[in-house]
Amino acid sequence: MAKYIDGFVLVIPKGKEAEYQKMAEMGRDSWMKHGALQYFECRGDDLKQQEMGDMKSRAFAEMAGAGPEDNVWFSFIVFESKEHRDEVNAKVMKEMDEEYANATEPFEMPNDMTKMAYGGFAVAVEG
Repeated sequence: MAKYIDGFVLVIPKGKEAEYQKMAEMGRDSWMKHGALQYFECRGDDLKQQEMGDMKSRAFAEMAGAGPEDNVWFSFIVFESKEHRDEVNAKVMKEMDEEYANATEPFEMPNDMTKMAYGGFAVAVEG
């Protein structure tokens, strides 16, 4: 079955993990309520450079622009298709806009958005 993935790489400063996780749990609830198939927020645990024969990979933290004061998170949401993703995301964004419009306190992201990467991915191989 073909699926579509929205993927994110985020840099979360150490000390802001609980704040980010709370926000992520709210995001999970919203995306799942509006039809996402699966939702994952993954905190980096083993991000060092890997040697593969005579080649070396880039370290995930380096690729993300993270320093020693940061944690790297890899997050992804699974949808039925790109069209399904667009429908679900429109509902989620509408809900978030309404929540922020009715908020009594300003919302501040727990991460530096200039260090966030996002992309939509068509699944090519599944197992």
